[in-house]
Amino acid sequence: MSDVVVVESPAKAKTINKYLGGGYTVLASFGHVRDLPPKDGSVRPDDNFAMDWESDERGSRQVSAIAKALKSGSTLYLATDPDREGEAISWHVRAMLEDRKALKGVTVHRVTFNEITRSAVTTAMKKPRILDQPLIEAYLARRALDYLVGFTLSPVLWRKLPGSRSAGRVQSVALRLVCEREAEIEAFRAREYWSIEAMMATPAGAPFNARLTHLQGKKLEQFDLPNEAAAKAAEAAVEAGDFSVSAIERKRVRRNPNPPFTTSTLQQEASRKLGFGAQQTMRVAQQLYEGMEIGGETVGLITYMRTDGVQMAREAVHAIRDHVKDAFGGNYLPAAPREYSTKAKNAQEAHEAIRPTDVSRVPDSVMRLLSPDQARLYELIWKRAVASQMSQAEFDQVSVDMADPTTPAGQKTTLRANGSLLAFDGFLKLYREDRDDQADDDDEARVLPAMSEGDPLSRRGVKASQHFTQPPPRFTEASLVKRMEELGIGRPSTYASTLSVLRDRNYVRLDAKRLVPEDRGRLVTAFLTSFFKRYVDPGFTASLEEKLDEISDGKADWRAVMRAFWHDFSEAVDGTKDLKISDVINALDDDLGAHFFPPKADGADPRLCPACQTGRLGLKLGRHGSFIGCSNYPACQYTRRLAVTGEDGEETLKEGMRALGRHPDTGEEITVRRGPYGLYVQQGEPPPPSDDKKAKKEKPKRMSLPRGVDGETIELTQALGLLTLPRLIARHPESGEPMEAGIGRFGPYIRMGSVYASLDKDDDVLSVGVNRAVDLLAKKLAGVRTLGTHPKDGDTVMVKKGRFGPYVQHGKTVANLPRGVMLEDITLDEGVTLLAEKGKELKPRPGTKGKAKKAPAKKAAAPKEAKPAKEKAPAKAKAEAPAKAPVKKAVAKKPPAKKKAAAKPVKKPAAKTPRREAAD
Repeated sequence: MSDVVVVESPAKAKTINKYLGGGYTVLASFGHVRDLPPKDGSVRPDDNFAMDWESDERGSRQVSAIAKALKSGSTLYLATDPDREGEAISWHVRAMLEDRKALKGVTVHRVTFNEITRSAVTTAMKKPRILDQPLIEAYLARRALDYLVGFTLSPVLWRKLPGSRSAGRVQSVALRLVCEREAEIEAFRAREYWSIEAMMATPAGAPFNARLTHLQGKKLEQFDLPNEAAAKAAEAAVEAGDFSVSAIERKRVRRNPNPPFTTSTLQQEASRKLGFGAQQTMRVAQQLYEGMEIGGETVGLITYMRTDGVQMAREAVHAIRDHVKDAFGGNYLPAAPREYSTKAKNAQEAHEAIRPTDVSRVPDSVMRLLSPDQARLYELIWKRAVASQMSQAEFDQVSVDMADPTTPAGQKTTLRANGSLLAFDGFLKLYREDRDDQADDDDEARVLPAMSEGDPLSRRGVKASQHFTQPPPRFTEASLVKRMEELGIGRPSTYASTLSVLRDRNYVRLDAKRLVPEDRGRLVTAFLTSFFKRYVDPGFTASLEEKLDEISDGKADWRAVMRAFWHDFSEAVDGTKDLKISDVINALDDDLGAHFFPPKADGADPRLCPACQTGRLGLKLGRHGSFIGCSNYPACQYTRRLAVTGEDGEETLKEGMRALGRHPDTGEEITVRRGPYGLYVQQGEPPPPSDDKKAKKEKPKRMSLPRGVDGETIELTQALGLLTLPRLIARHPESGEPMEAGIGRFGPYIRMGSVYASLDKDDDVLSVGVNRAVDLLAKKLAGVRTLGTHPKDGDTVMVKKGRFGPYVQHGKTVANLPRGVMLEDITLDEGVTLLAEKGKELKPRPGTKGKAKKAPAKKAAAPKEAKPAKEKAPAKAKAEAPAKAPVKKAVAKKPPAKKKAAAKPVKKPAAKTPRREAAD
């Protein structure tokens, strides 16, 4: 008889089973075992916010395994992660077991541990508790909020703003921050200013630099030298002066180390120092938390990585202090342990900061056990945690003022030089933080020569430098997470998933690690701020987070919070029912007009239609999304894709497109685009619509991007090569037939006659050579046998291996071989007979006209003939049947069939719901 312990992942289950021994059975839930079905009505506000939960196949399978194990056990320990999501998973597991009547006579305990080590796990098992109901209710409120906002607001977007994907409680606020920063950058106008720097030298000849701070007794502000003329006048004043040291100020400056990492600060520093994205950081941190095999035992290397707390366990602090003293000496150890408190808004500090589980495992000792990414992240976490308990760094800062002693006090021209000397490195011996105030670091690196007051100085040159103010920088993933944390938006477990959703929805893209909003994202933000401003307001979202925290603290009723939110939110949604498309267009045009139609350098009207020269360009909404159109429609049918005009007058492609250059022969533009089946390159544009309906519509040449080719990094030469496909490789050395390389609906291939061989993911369709082509075709030909030529047209008849068995092929006609007949046994005559009797043409590609026309006829006839006899009706009977009668009967019998068919797919989408974290 053994007790049952439930954790989240199989890796943790295996490790914890070793710690606990044979008296326990440790099983994994694989994250969430059930979730809200992704369909309308899963949360019912009118029924006191009741929720319908649904389990997918994997969740049901895991709960069944837990229930089976409980038959021989008397105690269930729910040991999922120590956060809100972990508490929710335990609650779901218990609820599903209760529904199965599997908890009769079973005691249920909840245990949590912040690190996966033997001592932490065994200690936690000795101190079980009950499930935290307030934390569960906070989860229910958060899940209901995210569901109601998503499933209520997203349909409004689809109806009123075609081309939009979704909206979310936190997702949309994060998107607004990115879009508003982009609007600030576009509205920014650079302002000129100048600075004066003098190259000076001491009496001993030691050189140093000084900058002009006072001109004729007046302190210079940033824009006091606004142009070259003013700068030249100031430069002349410095050159005319005879400078000596007028004042020296020395002071000792101390800098404290930063606290150990939280989820947010880890993501920020990993981005800056290691170049990791938020998701990559969390994935690698999860691996370090779950542990590595060390000395025959799997041990977690870091504590739990979803936290907003900065404090560490007392025993961990003492262990780190002992390590600092032994490794660096007593000078590097402060007199008392350092204690930290977070400054993040709404931080709960429910868990420790992220730290190594054992400080004695220095990075060098475990490096060989880890992957490169794991080793780099572990070293970052280890150094930050250890440095947080080290002594301050100390600097001797020096400021030297220089002036002409012969000039009256109120008219002096003053120069200043700053520098500093590192007096004691302290925590900087181990770890140097990346900071925003880089100028201070420059001063710290500058050491001034020895000087005394009254020392005469020689001048070796004066330089006037022109500067321009810079726009605010675009957000990186790290800086956006930092801003969200400052505002109190989201929680540690949601940062990575929120950023991922924004990219997956094509609302933003990463460009040089900076988040750039796509036009689709800007349109969504403009719509939401125009008609749902309150619900994308950072202040409102932060106040809602505070209410959710009050629920988790047991200070608020979650249903009362939901009722107050839903009352106002549903009214706001109902208010958009009568919203006209013209109202939406006007609102978007007011918000984004300056973005799509920036002022032209020549002062011309940026909205003047280039086609009719009288119409006004404006934003239009179509079935498939937004575009720019002329106000004189339909007389003028000028349209263009969403774009902004660059300084050179050419369009800068935006929505799902990227310009690579122009074709060297035709001059046509080569672009990368996103279609319904993925990325592709296109040469040129389709011709304008013609009044001649019989005229043949020519499509521009296109080619899909093969797997492994990134649309963000593909170059013009590579795109031109793809557009030349299929290309001739050579003739087969034995048969003499041409071998071609190309890209088809199933990916890159090699073709010889009617034989196709797929290329591997490591093969380059543009450079694959003769030997590789022959090798691939040889493997493919092993499953192909030529029977001979068809007696009617002389074309080749072959028999091939297929997914569903061997088949015979002649041109586009194929027929399956009868069951039991092998590929080697079929003859030409038998193959020709099969093709005549059972042959059918290969299906056209999805979406072609042939398939669309044939499908209804088959569906209408099949139910009538197939049902009574339970076998296929002869083709002749179908042909002779009256045309109208079967159709009427088929239509009459269809509704019940549709009801049955509709009932099955309801549960399928649940398999795609998030396993661990719900994306906002």
